[in-house]
Amino acid sequence: MTPPLNAAQRDAVETLSGPLLVLAGAGTGKTRVVTYRIAELVKHGVAPQQILAVTFTNKAAAEMDSRAMSLLGTRWRERPEISTFHSLCVRILRRHIQRLGYTKQFAIYDRSDQEGAARAALREVQAPSESLRPRDLIGFISRWKTASVRPVEAVASVRSDKEHLAALAYARYQRALKAAGAVDFDDLLLLVEELFERHREVREAEAARFRHLLIDEYQDTNGPQYRITKSLAAAHRNLCVVGDDDQAIYGWRGAEVTHILRFERDWPDAKVIRLEENYRSKEGILAAANRLIAFNRHRHAKTLRATRASSEPPRMVPAEDEAAEAQWVVGDMLRQISAGRAAPRDFAILFRTNEQPRAFEAELRRARLPYVLIGGYSFFDRKEVRDILAYFKVVVNAADEVSLLRIINTPPRGIGVAAVKALMDEAVRRRAPLWDVVASNACDLSIAAAAKEGVRTLRVLVERFRQRAARESPLAVATDLVQETAYRQEIERLYREPNERLARWSSVEEVINSLAGYVDRQEQPSLAGFLDEVALLGREDTSDKEQRLENNAVALMTIHAAKGLEFSQVYLVGMEEELLPHRRAIETGSAAIDEERRLCYVGITRAKDHLTLTWAQERRRWGKLRSSTPSRFLLELQGETKEAPAAVYKPVVAG
Repeated sequence: MTPPLNAAQRDAVETLSGPLLVLAGAGTGKTRVVTYRIAELVKHGVAPQQILAVTFTNKAAAEMDSRAMSLLGTRWRERPEISTFHSLCVRILRRHIQRLGYTKQFAIYDRSDQEGAARAALREVQAPSESLRPRDLIGFISRWKTASVRPVEAVASVRSDKEHLAALAYARYQRALKAAGAVDFDDLLLLVEELFERHREVREAEAARFRHLLIDEYQDTNGPQYRITKSLAAAHRNLCVVGDDDQAIYGWRGAEVTHILRFERDWPDAKVIRLEENYRSKEGILAAANRLIAFNRHRHAKTLRATRASSEPPRMVPAEDEAAEAQWVVGDMLRQISAGRAAPRDFAILFRTNEQPRAFEAELRRARLPYVLIGGYSFFDRKEVRDILAYFKVVVNAADEVSLLRIINTPPRGIGVAAVKALMDEAVRRRAPLWDVVASNACDLSIAAAAKEGVRTLRVLVERFRQRAARESPLAVATDLVQETAYRQEIERLYREPNERLARWSSVEEVINSLAGYVDRQEQPSLAGFLDEVALLGREDTSDKEQRLENNAVALMTIHAAKGLEFSQVYLVGMEEELLPHRRAIETGSAAIDEERRLCYVGITRAKDHLTLTWAQERRRWGKLRSSTPSRFLLELQGETKEAPAAVYKPVVAG
């Protein structure tokens, strides 16, 4: 039986007009509040389709949609618009992007596509490969776009030779994307912001679609998201934002905690409701979390209250070095599992950096304990998946040069490196997209006869399937396209091991399965719509983490990846200065330390029943053991700021 709403939750659900800030601490039931509030709005006469709820991951949006519709019931044909920020922006751009000079059928570049475009831009500015790599350029561009800085402004703001090169390449990168009829992930937000700034009628039309706006995880909004939100809510002012400044841990990717801290200044008539009853963690864990986060001065005052009684404080366990730390943690798990008190799935090992799990993986393998390392490659990063999706992209938008270059000779059709270079040179000479050269008569080019035939074969294939895509089911089109590319024969040619062949062909099959699922969900499915969905899914951190956690295995993950999850027992490892807080934060200053403290707080509040914090007195750096200093956060979660008692640091010697 579902427990009733508590007093604060009910207040948030029943406040139905005007600006509302719901400060929802960890484990306080914020998703329940958002979905009940949607149902309450509909109950009071708001049409479902006039409600927009925005969150940050597809998983969160799907869960919110499912729970909202179960509350509304089947009598409603229309439904609230519940999506991520980026999905919302894709829909807006599909309606209006032509006003900015882009094609309506724009492609969305993923990370690999971006690297191809970045590599070409760096060649154009003749950047030495050792000074600026494609992924470095993408990092610069992403930071600029998140700050709403365009190429011209970037050139004017540079402070070093490396930044100057990046700014020059940024301009060429952006021109190349536009010429290819493509946008990258950051453009989805930036271009909507630009649309709203330059075209008042577009801003007003989009804002008029909704009477109520709900934003989840408001502490994670970046500049463009913040400004898009204000544009959509300015007229009706029915804006409800839900979040927790104490869990703002994404400053490194552009999120600004100031947005939630200054909400009352932005909306002076705002009502503020605090959700402080925690239904996840036991009392001792929350007491430590409250003491720690109180050391952050710039925050909304709030104190989590446990609904699960227990005075057991977190354990603090030093070890001689990282090997001893891993041995002790795994040994502690084994003792509990052997005694029948726990199963592997009950445990999570959380760490700050991607280098830390190595020792734990080795120890878990020695102990023959099953584990999953969360945060590896996404399904959509696999080569065969990317190849098939590139075919789909070229059928939808032949100007997508990155995708065209990926499939131009995959599987081989006689178009070698020299032929591709000749085609590219001709495109540059004509100042035309590469597809225009492919689609025209290639007989005049000085390329081999086999390459000319390969170009003709590719052109015929793409044009035929482009015509089919305009009138047939995307599932039929995609299935036949995969068959006609002879991609299965290519897998058999490249991989001799039967199991690897099977695994790779299964990945191709799963693309078709994914498309079939998309078709079932959509009233008007299209290949372009499927590619939009894939692009948005593929950008989520650890997109398949829940599937992996279904196994009875110990979970290893960064604290960032653990946000939104919970475990019976958590080991927060590497609690040392320069790890947590990280060395970069220590060098940067107090604001960065505050974010590290929030990160530690998030790690602590993942634990439901038991929390253990460990650190190594020595850790190897560049092959040599060096002394470590226990993290300042160990003291703070005990309410201390001075040197801790020596007994706290008595090392555990693994044996």
